[in-house]
Amino acid sequence: MDETALADLLSFVLAGRPERLTEMAVAQMPPEGRAGVGVVSETVAALAKAEPPVEAGSALRDRILGTLAARRARAPRRAVLVVDMICDHLTPGVPLEVPRARDIVPAVARRVDEARSARVPVVYVVDQHEPGDPELDEWTTHAVAGTPGAEVWPALAPRAEDHVVTKTTYSAFTGSRLDEVLDALRVDTLVMTGCATELQILMTATDALQRGYAVEVAPDAQAGQSEAAEQFAMGMLAALVPYAPARKARLERYQARAA
Repeated sequence: MDETALADLLSFVLAGRPERLTEMAVAQMPPEGRAGVGVVSETVAALAKAEPPVEAGSALRDRILGTLAARRARAPRRAVLVVDMICDHLTPGVPLEVPRARDIVPAVARRVDEARSARVPVVYVVDQHEPGDPELDEWTTHAVAGTPGAEVWPALAPRAEDHVVTKTTYSAFTGSRLDEVLDALRVDTLVMTGCATELQILMTATDALQRGYAVEVAPDAQAGQSEAAEQFAMGMLAALVPYAPARKARLERYQARAA
């Protein structure tokens, strides 16, 4: 490795960017680049360990301890979202079939059952359109209200205690009552399952992050049109965190309501 390449790698390792962004960047590098980052990171770590420890200032120490205490004081309030696991996506041969979605039905069902047993809310997000909706011209006729195609796949049928929210576009928050339902349940963390990962899940998750929700996408319970599409969407979401001001306001609102 020449000095210029070494300097570039050292600059990358010491840039101080969030770990999730570093991991995302490294994943896009060729194998020799990833190997180089690993060698430089290990070397820097070894040099750091060889130096005598430096006592953190009181302000920094108090900030770190305060952050840790705040995170430990409040357990996340989760809800499991089942996104668009409807017959018009899972039935073989239909125009908007997501074939991989049939493979995740057992994993989704298991997560839903576990959530119900733990009294974690389960929210079904269901694509649904009225006849004549212009969306049907763009995406062909699908999920028309009152038709079998708009129903949840039978093996995942909602129960009376579950919540069902209909939507008409990619994000489940747009023009729906999803935020209202989650807010009433004081949910701050969404465990997302369903399809399609690169469309509905990605758009809903991005919208949720902007609104201050934390988002977890269950790797074994999500399905896209292809493995590559899933990896793209999951990689994007791995680099994102909730919008901090919205997150702070949401948690404070819930705390005040519980007081």
